[in-house]
Amino acid sequence: MRLLSRPGPAFQPSVRRLRGRPAAVAAALAPLLAFACGMAVGPAQAADCSGAAGAGIDWSGCDRSNLVLSGADLSGANLLRTDLSLTDLRNGQLSQANLEKASLVRALLAGAVADKANFTRVEGYRTDFTGASAQGASFQSAELQRADFTDAVLSGSNFEKAELGRARFKGTKLADNRFAYANLARAEFPGAAISGALDFTGAYMFLTRIEGVDLSGAKGLVQAQVDLSCGDAKTVLPGGLVAPASWPCGPYD
Repeated sequence: MRLLSRPGPAFQPSVRRLRGRPAAVAAALAPLLAFACGMAVGPAQAADCSGAAGAGIDWSGCDRSNLVLSGADLSGANLLRTDLSLTDLRNGQLSQANLEKASLVRALLAGAVADKANFTRVEGYRTDFTGASAQGASFQSAELQRADFTDAVLSGSNFEKAELGRARFKGTKLADNRFAYANLARAEFPGAAISGALDFTGAYMFLTRIEGVDLSGAKGLVQAQVDLSCGDAKTVLPGGLVAPASWPCGPYD
């Protein structure tokens, strides 16, 4: 495609009228040059770090740590790289919000609604998601060590390549989740309500607690992963896999 071709006859008279007026020429050509270079015309939009919480707010890159925002509506908000460490977001609205690379260290999201939110590559050490709804959300490559998802609703959420060491999924509602290549070392699943297939392809399952868990529909699960994990007589495995002669864990506390 030729963007910068010779001006046509209709354009040539305008150019002749601007000869000898360099400032006017520059002003006249600015929109054309911006378009040719793929640039947006107009002032750049900046994040509103001092703005009050609201649906669609742009807090990208802002420091919003250690605040009380319980019940706040941040649905559709741009929270890219936002620091929300220690912030109280309990019972808040975060549906379809973009939290990619945000810091959620020790943040409180208990009871929050974050369906289809983007938590990709967040830092979420000890983040509290108890009772939250994050259906269809992305947690890909997120740092979620010791995060608590007890009684959360996570149907369709994606944890591919996430760091989930010692994360808790007790009583969590799971269905069609991807844990492919995730680190699930010592993660806890007892009491999880599983109504759809879970993908464990390549997941690291060292001492992963699966006592009493029905994994009959799991995908990608292999014998080596089972042998590393911690189950019991009530653990149900996919066809072709068997419980080890002795599970490597003691009684579940």
